[in-house]
This record gives sequence, C-alpha cells and structure tokens, in this order.
Amino acid sequence: MNFTLSSKPISDTKADCLVVALPEKGDWPDSTAQANEALGGLIKTLQKNGDATGKNATTLLVPLEGQPWARLLIVGTGADNDRSPANYRKSLIAMASQIKDGPSKHVLVGLGDTLVTGDDATSSETARLNLIGRTLEEQFYRFSEFKSEKPSERKLTKVTVAASSAGKALKDAFNLGLATGRGMNFTRDLGNTPPNICHPTWLAEQAEQLAKDNDVIKTDVLDEKQMKKLGMHSLLSVSAGSAQPAKLIVMEYRGGKAKDKPYVLVGKGITFDTGGISLKPGEGMDEMKYDMGGAAAVFGAMKTIAETKPKINVVAVIAAAENMPSGTATRPGDIVTSMSGQTIEILNTDAEGRLVLCDALTYVKKFDPEVVVDMATLTGACIIALGSHATGLLSNNDNLANELLAAGERAGDRAWRLPLWDEYQSQLDSNFADMQNIGGRPAGTITAACFLSRFTKDYPWAHLDIAGTAWLSGKAKGSTGRPVPMLVDYLMSHAGK
Repeated sequence: MNFTLSSKPISDTKADCLVVALPEKGDWPDSTAQANEALGGLIKTLQKNGDATGKNATTLLVPLEGQPWARLLIVGTGADNDRSPANYRKSLIAMASQIKDGPSKHVLVGLGDTLVTGDDATSSETARLNLIGRTLEEQFYRFSEFKSEKPSERKLTKVTVAASSAGKALKDAFNLGLATGRGMNFTRDLGNTPPNICHPTWLAEQAEQLAKDNDVIKTDVLDEKQMKKLGMHSLLSVSAGSAQPAKLIVMEYRGGKAKDKPYVLVGKGITFDTGGISLKPGEGMDEMKYDMGGAAAVFGAMKTIAETKPKINVVAVIAAAENMPSGTATRPGDIVTSMSGQTIEILNTDAEGRLVLCDALTYVKKFDPEVVVDMATLTGACIIALGSHATGLLSNNDNLANELLAAGERAGDRAWRLPLWDEYQSQLDSNFADMQNIGGRPAGTITAACFLSRFTKDYPWAHLDIAGTAWLSGKAKGSTGRPVPMLVDYLMSHAGK
C-alpha cells in the first residue's frame, strides 16, 4: 500500500474516492467546506435531508459524476465538544472499514483538519496525522498465512492524506504513525502464529531476521547451555518439561550517543502455556499461544524503532520458553535458584511468566540501563481488575510510571497504575525458600509484580501487565498489537535528550 501526505488543495487532487468529515454539531473543517463548494452544495443538501447525520463513526458513500472524484465518503465525526481522541479514532476506524475492501484504487482522505479536543499532544495536526497513519496501517491488517484459500487482492493501492503543509514535522508525524502501525502488525503476526510454528527457536529466528533486514539492529541469542552457565535456573525450570529449548533473545539498537544509557524493554515470551503440571482447564487453552504477547510487543516496538531511527539507545530482551507437562517438568514444591541467587519455591507451575522474567530482569543489569520496562500477559487477575481496556502498570519509580501513563494517554493505549506497597510482599513468604512464586488469590496482579520487584532494585523499573489488552477473544479473536503505541510514544519522548 502506498500512503502519502499531500498539501495540495483537495479540489486539485483527483482520486477514485474523496473522504470528508461531517460534524454532527460544530464548524465544518475547511476540507469539507471546499468539497461542498466543488460539489455545488451536495454535502449540505445530504445533511439537510438527513442522509448524512454527522453522528460519530457513521458513514455515507455517494457516487459522483463529472467530478475529480468518482465517489464521496462522508464520515460522521460527532459534536465538536465531544470529539476526544478516542472518538476521533472511532471515526477513522469507520472510514478505514469502508475503503479497505471497496472498489476504489486511490482514496483521498480529508480528515486531518478535523478539530479534536485536548491539549497539543493529542489534538494538534501532528497528533491527528500520526493517528491517521497508525489507524490506516492497523485497520488494513490481514492474517491469512494459514488459510488455503487466500483473500482476494484489494483494489485499493494508494491512500493520500490531505495536510495543511508538506513540512517536515507533519511528514515525520504521519510516517511515525505508519511505522507504529507496522510495528503493531508485526506484533499481531507473531501473536497470531500458531504455537506449533511459533516456538522459542522460531522467535529467535525472527529476531535474527530483523537484524538482517535492519543494519541498525544487532541480535544475540543465548541457548540453554549458556543460560545454565549464567545461573538462570528459574527461567530453565519453565522449559524443563518441553521438547522445545528455551532462548534468551537480545536485540540492541544504538541510535543515541555512546555514553547514553539504554532504555531496556523486557518481554515474556511463553510461546505456549499449558500451565505445566498445574494444568490449565482445556476450554480456551488455544489462546495460550498469546502468552508471548509481551515478547511480541517488544518485537513490534523494535521494528518501529529500526524504521524511524530515533536518537536513543534501546535494548530488548525476550525470555522465550514453552511451558509443558511431562516427566521432566518442574513440579509444585520444587525449589530453584534464580540468576540473582535468590531461591524460589514453585507452588504453581502456571505462574511461570514471573519465573522467566526474573532471570531476564537480573540479566539486564549488565547494560547499566536508564530504565527497564517489562511487559507480560502475566495474571488473569489483571483482566478481572481492568478488563480489556487498560494495561496494568506497577513501578518502583514515580517518574517512570507517570511518563508511561502519559504516553498511553497520548497514544490512546491507556494504562492504570496499581500499588506496589511493601504490605503485599509478605504474601510471597515461604517456609522453605527466599520466596514462593504465588501470593494467593487476593491482589494477584500486585503480588506478581511484588515478586518481580525483588529482582529490579538496582534500576528504575516498570511492569506492564497486558493480560487483558494483548489479544481479543470471541469472534474478533486475535492479537491487538498493544502496548506498542505506548512504548513507541514513550521512547520517542526521550529520543535526542
């Protein structure tokens, strides 16, 4: 797909379809007024007759003759005072759903001058163009890799987005949006790939391929022998029951100054989670292929970084393993020694994400990180607490937490902070080891983060529990690509500093 930005007046741009915004209440954007004038008042007539109401995310497709455009798509954008970034995004999604499989080869989108409520970070033209670019990429996503009958090729080959100028700031914002969307789609591809294909070795191969495709990425992969030598017995306890060996995947991007400390991303990469000996119920277990959603998000963020080349140093570490039951699997009651030297009594082998993450979080100290952000589909308790709308965020550093929350707000990829108080730590007390790997049912998301916090005392750290946001169930089952937008926004906010 060819996505371009144009500052030419829309009346001077020929296309198979012109897309304009129609507010339900409020002032018309300039692009809509220009189109209405060129069409002899057609849009005003359609509004007066009730054919186009302007209600948010409604659409009306009108065929045209003798005009620069063969079709007109009117997208309702609601009332001016109610057009939050989230509501604006709904109108963009409605637009994309109409054009992606339609008859038009070239679409001209005039939604960039629609007013949005909020501060400059979320309502400026740069913010709007960024969101348009991201939404177009992610809404055009298809995953048909394993279908014997492939969907037909789309007729649409070019989308031109109208902008007030062709200046660098607007182009950069639009291109960053497109790159973020592509990063999200990479995350979705990895997440949606079946677990008989997507195992730790395959994930490592994707990291190596990313380095081959982008000379700014350096990839290193540690095998089980190397991890054992480092003392990563907690991580290796998870892969003990699987025929698939664990991998520790390290990707480095050095776009900043040599002396700049790196921003470190850590992803949980459980490519399939049966629960191990603490076997999960069978219903819905197929969705445990998404238990590598944290790793997939790290991949997506690194792909975006590799494309846009910001002035920042980023290190990504993925702890990849498969959690299976077998005669060699770790048992409830086993005690293992982590890379940090702390011992762990494993009471539930289905609380395995924290077991791979703790060794990865110890390993990353070697990079002398500026901050460390881990992400994991860690606890069902987070879904109960926050549903599928917000990512759970816990941190040992207020500044880092607040910056991630702000990035999520700007990107429309929101998180909610939960407490990480010392009072919860006692739930992890063990009679036989330094700690146990579960803290009981109360505050399950918090005690999981408390467990991780014992391995992150040497640097600012935040934990993102994406159990509710990394994928959707039901008819719309599939990876969402979250929290790539939040991560990209956060990293870009620090680029060049």
